[in-house]
Amino acid sequence: MTRTFPIDRRSLLRAGLGAAGAGALTACSGSGGGSGTSRGTGAGGGAALVGVGGPEVVAVEKARGGTGTERRHTLTAAAAKVGLGAGITARTWAFDGRAPGREIRIGAGDTLVAELSNQLPDRTPTSLHWHGLALRSDMDGVPPVTQAAVRAGASFTYRFIAPDPGTYFFHPHVGVQLDRGLHAPLIVEDPREPLAYDTEWVVVLDDWLDGVTGTPDRAFAELTRGMDMGMGGHDMGGHGTGGGTDAPPAATGLMLMGARSELLGGDAGDVAYPHHLVNGRVAADPEVHRGKPGQRVRLRIVNAGADTAYRVALGGHRMTITHTDGFPVRHEVVDALLVGMGERYDVLVTLADGVFPLVALAEGKDATGMALVRTGAGAPPAPTVRPKELGGRIVTADRLRAADDVRLDTAKPDLVHRIELGGGMAKYDWALNGRRFDMNAPDTAPLLIEEGRRVRLGFVNRTGMWHPMHLHGHTYQLGADGPRKDTAIVLPGRTLAVDFDADNPGRWMLHCHNAYHGEAGMMALVAYRA
Repeated sequence: MTRTFPIDRRSLLRAGLGAAGAGALTACSGSGGGSGTSRGTGAGGGAALVGVGGPEVVAVEKARGGTGTERRHTLTAAAAKVGLGAGITARTWAFDGRAPGREIRIGAGDTLVAELSNQLPDRTPTSLHWHGLALRSDMDGVPPVTQAAVRAGASFTYRFIAPDPGTYFFHPHVGVQLDRGLHAPLIVEDPREPLAYDTEWVVVLDDWLDGVTGTPDRAFAELTRGMDMGMGGHDMGGHGTGGGTDAPPAATGLMLMGARSELLGGDAGDVAYPHHLVNGRVAADPEVHRGKPGQRVRLRIVNAGADTAYRVALGGHRMTITHTDGFPVRHEVVDALLVGMGERYDVLVTLADGVFPLVALAEGKDATGMALVRTGAGAPPAPTVRPKELGGRIVTADRLRAADDVRLDTAKPDLVHRIELGGGMAKYDWALNGRRFDMNAPDTAPLLIEEGRRVRLGFVNRTGMWHPMHLHGHTYQLGADGPRKDTAIVLPGRTLAVDFDADNPGRWMLHCHNAYHGEAGMMALVAYRA
């Protein structure tokens, strides 16, 4: 969760938009694509844009320098039958027959050379997006914005320097393929790692339906019929049970009704999932991390889900937050974390003696995923266990502070863009600034920025749902000293202001990381002027 305020003029000022920034938001709130700027620099329809592989992109990649070390990997995307544990199998799409795929681990400054072979069925195109990395624009993996889609039977090689250490992951950026098994963690190690710990555990969270109750494409088709159609013509406006009832969430086909969460400001999600996985396993047959009492473990937690935020806790332990979205923060001791889709958190834990559940509560959905930590003798807890830590201290992103060495220098924004989040479940017409993004015309009405400028994005959520807003190719900062992130939760009826330095020229997507909202059109193009 992030720093949020009620939507009114005073809230925009409190969010750090300032007098000049608030004026810019007002000026750009009309039609014409919804893109606006301050300090007299407007967004024109015919502006020349930096090419995704243009000389500006090449120059920045060269300036990164790097270690000169190449790390080569081959990934094959293909149909697969995967085991989820407890005798449950699913026919899905995966990288090299595994879900999640094999971890890629490289050092900061290394060059990743990753060959993607597309062996998906039904002549399905795909790509690889390297989520969270400030990489070169032509390797970002977003067809048709940064590359042509990799057609079935073909291959494409991604080559780029990974400049920043941290916890990342990769997945396709085509349709709702993310909600299959096509994702895997990417760990960029710090050669000057300041943290002291004994071992690591990479934890990938996922909501799963593919090959069990349906497919992501079928779920999207049901959602796009709209809630009024899905409920026999009854338009529920928002999404949920509506009258304050405490009834548990219920599935209507592949749609989920009545998922509510106070932490998320109300409506928690759209899709009914039969399983919530931790490292690809169901709670009834969990992965087990084995260690020794007293060991200090670094957990790298990735939410690779498509429609579910998870509240994460390790029974019998407290966790120390050290990073979010790859960047260090001032350490905070917590009982539990809230992790939205696309977000990552690193935490340190000192292990006690015994058997302990790592539980991922599907926020608002009355379901859990689980893994185990075993350091000694003892019977495992029940798959439905909910440790008391889930109801303990949760420090959300609005309470975190960037570590001193990654905090942005204090500066007024040169450019301000108002980003109004709109749409709803009734017509499933999710949009940014009143426009549903069209991948067939991606350069229409871009949000224009200029290299070397400080840019502010002012998110205004006028919908009844929360949205994890993800910016490609950059990290932004929440407020004057908040954490550096690339994905941040914007609650319903609230605003959020974030700043970033325009230091990575090219063309970049800005979108809701709910895979179904993004595919419905809740995206925009952020493009550098040539």
